[in-house]
Order: sequence, then C-alpha cells, then structure tokens
Amino acid sequence: MTSCSSLIILPNGLNNVTSLTTFDLSQCSSLTLLPNELDNFTYLINLETSGWSSFILSLHKLGNLTSLTTLDMKRCSSLTSLPNELGNIISLITLNIEGCSSLTSLSNKLTNLTSLIILNISECSNLISLPKELGNLTSLTILDMSGCSNLTSLPNELGNLTSLTTLDMNRCSYLISLPSELGNLVSLTILNISECSSLTSLQNELCNLTSLITFDMNRCSSLTSLSNKLSNFISLTTLNISECSSLISFLNALSNFTSLTTLDISGCSFLISLPNELDNLTSLITLNIERCSSLTSLPNELCNLTSFTILNISQYLSLPSLPHELGNITSLTSLNVSECSSLISLPNELDNFTSLTIFYISNLTSFLYKLDNFISLTTLDISGYSSLTSLLNALSNFTSFTILDRSGRCSSLRSLLNELSNLTSLTTLGTSRYSSLTSLL
Repeated sequence: MTSCSSLIILPNGLNNVTSLTTFDLSQCSSLTLLPNELDNFTYLINLETSGWSSFILSLHKLGNLTSLTTLDMKRCSSLTSLPNELGNIISLITLNIEGCSSLTSLSNKLTNLTSLIILNISECSNLISLPKELGNLTSLTILDMSGCSNLTSLPNELGNLTSLTTLDMNRCSYLISLPSELGNLVSLTILNISECSSLTSLQNELCNLTSLITFDMNRCSSLTSLSNKLSNFISLTTLNISECSSLISFLNALSNFTSLTTLDISGCSFLISLPNELDNLTSLITLNIERCSSLTSLPNELCNLTSFTILNISQYLSLPSLPHELGNITSLTSLNVSECSSLISLPNELDNFTSLTIFYISNLTSFLYKLDNFISLTTLDISGYSSLTSLLNALSNFTSFTILDRSGRCSSLRSLLNELSNLTSLTTLGTSRYSSLTSLL
C-alpha cells in the first residue's frame, strides 16, 4: 500500500490476514493510526511506516509484534518519542528512524533489543543525547547517527559495542569530543566523522582500531593535528582528511599504512609540508592534494610510489616546480596540474608518462608541444589557456581525442581548420564544453 498519500483510514477486516509477513505503509502521509488488528499480525516480520507526516497515535501496538525483524519509520516528521513497548520486540534486527526530525530522545527500553544489528538514527536533528543503555546492544554491527547535529557528546557505553563494524557520525557538527572508550571497537572497519566541525582532537585510544579500512574525517575544520598513534591503522585502505582547514601538521608515521590505496588531503589550506614517509605507501593508487595553498613543494619520496595511477595537485598555488623524479611513476593514468599559478614548467622526465590517458593542464603552453610522447592520452583539459591559438603539434599522433575547456576562457582558439588537415591519424575528435569554438571546417 506504499505511496497512497490520500489514504486516511485502513479498511476493516485486516484481522483475517493473520499470516501477513510484510506490511508496507510507507509514504501513506495522511494516515495517523496503525490498524487495530495489528495485534493479530503475529507472523509479521517487516513493517514500514516511513514518510508518515502526522503523529502516530497507536505506536504502543508495536510491542505485540514479537516476530518483527525490520521496522522502518524513517521521515516520520511528527514523531517526538519512541514507545517503551518497542523494547518488547526482542526479535528486531533492523530499526530505521532516519529523518524523524522531531524526535528528542530515544527510549531506554531499547536496551532489550539484544538481537538488533542495524540502527539508523541519522538526520534526527533534534536529538540532544543518546541513552547510555545503547551500550547493551552488543549484537549491533552498524550504527548510523549522521546528521544528528544537536548531539554534543556520546555515552562512554558505546565502547561496549564490540561487534560494531560501521560507525557513521557524519555531520554531528556540535560534537566536541569522542569518548576514549571508542578505542574498544576493535571490529570497526568504517569510521566516518566527516563534518564534525567542533572536534578539535582525536583520542589516542583510537589507535586500537587496527581493523579499520575506511576513515573519513572530511571537513573537520577545527582539527589542528593528527595523533601519530593513528599509524596503527595497518588495514586502512582509504583516508580522507580533505577540507580540514585548520590542520597544520600531518602524520609523521605513515610507514605502517602499507595497505592505503586512496589518500585525500585536498583543501587543507594551512598544511605546510607533507611527510617524507609517503614513499612507504606502496599500495597507494590515488592521491588528491588540490587546494593545499600553503604547500610549496612535493617530497621527492613521493616518486617511489610505482603503483600510483591518479595524482591531483590542481590549485596548488605556491608550487613553483615538480620533482624530476615524478617521471618514475610510469603507471600514472590521470594527472591534474591545472590552476597551479606558480608553476611555470614541467620536468622533461614527464615524457615517461606513456600510460597517461587524462591530463588537466593550464598556463603551461610550452609543454603542450611535448604531448606526442603521451601515446595513451585520450583527454586533454586546456581550461585557462586564454592565449592558446594552436594545438597542431600537440595532437599530431593521436587517433582519438577529446579537448575540454571547462572554463570557456580559450577565446583565442577560434577554429581548428588548419590543425585538422594535418592530423592524418585522427579518427575521433571531441570538443566537449568548448564554448568558444566557432568552426571546424
């Protein structure tokens, strides 16, 4: 009966369907009452009431659904509290109350839900605290509290959730600290504290999370430093510290991050240097350091990462040059050096990038005439080349090629007529987002 938005009351006679296992009333936004016959649905496993915008007057009936395993009440915007009877559903495995924006507290009776594996309380923006009894949900593997923007602290008892594998605290913007007991969550593989803008430091006890695979702390704008003890994350494959705009020092002990494949430190505008230990990240595939405006150099050790395929150093405003050793990364397929306003030339060793397929470049007109060595190149982004008049020599050996001008500022390149007549190997030419092109013929 999903999305019956005009349905005001349920039909009589539902007491005859006692074998019902799934009852979907989601998006029935005009309903205010659960059916009286709900007590008879002893076989009911899945109940969905998501999107009920009016106050649910009969939630106490839920306590009789002792076979229920999934209860979805997301986006019930008028729901202000959960009934204590909810604690009777000891078979419940999944509880979703995402987006219940009027909910101000959680029932202490949730402690009875010892079979609960997934709890989603994300976007419950009026929750100001969590009951310490949550620590009794020892079967819980996924806890999503993202967008609970009024939470200022977490109960220490969360450290008892030793089966937890995913903890999402994204956008808990008033959260000022994490309990040290979170270090007990030794099964945790995914930790997301992105946009926790009031966090100023990370507890040393987090170093115990040796099973962690993904750690996202994007936009933690008050963080000034990272503990060296985080180097115990030996299983980490993805680390995102982008937009940590107050971060001034970086991990000096990256040597143990040998499983790391993706590192994003873009937008860390006060970061003044990168650690030499970067060369120990032997599994690294993607490095994003765009908009790190205070960095003036790249460590030479970076060039020892032979598994590297994607490097983004765009808007690296203070970078005057690239290390010659960068040419050692022959596996590179995508390179972005656009809008590096202080960069006046690229080292000749970049000729070794024979696997490069995507190249973002600007303000380096002289280098365009070396593109013939990039035999795998398929996409060239020339955004910002305001004085560029010809691409003839740059394209002479390519058979399939796309030219991008995302900025629309290549005003001097009005026609490709003369160039095309000399490109005898070219079979496909794209000019995507090239707003100034007036003629091809």
